[in-house]
Amino acid sequence: MIPDDPASVSALIELLELAGRSLHSIGYADGLYPAQWTALRYFSKASDGARTASALARFQGFANGPVSRTVRTLISKGLLRKADNQPAGRAEHLEITDNARTILEHDPTAAIAEAISNFSADERAALEHALKEVIKAASGVWPREGKPAAGQKG
Repeated sequence: MIPDDPASVSALIELLELAGRSLHSIGYADGLYPAQWTALRYFSKASDGARTASALARFQGFANGPVSRTVRTLISKGLLRKADNQPAGRAEHLEITDNARTILEHDPTAAIAEAISNFSADERAALEHALKEVIKAASGVWPREGKPAAGQKG
């Protein structure tokens, strides 16, 4: 149900929550889970030095364990592989496969991207600013590794 007064803060929060749930729900497509789609999108756009599981975890603000499981699953599905050229260091550099490129052609977020592409430049800039502020505010709610939750003593 869409709120009656879209200008109120509570109505905007309801719309944001609905948008987030809708975006998450469409991520269950082509035999992949939302986290796997996110990882494929990330690795398809990341620079060579940032194509590691640890870099993906930092990008998402997640612990390494769950992200490593997602990466292992994508490798087992033939959608990611270890890059041929591995730089010195412990982190394994990854790359998407041709199968992943084919699947990404059917990215379930394409409809959202099309809708946003119809926004004016000012609307896109306002949306970017608003979403960054929401993400910044939300990141202080849940504890991160070694950081207490907002309102808790460390």
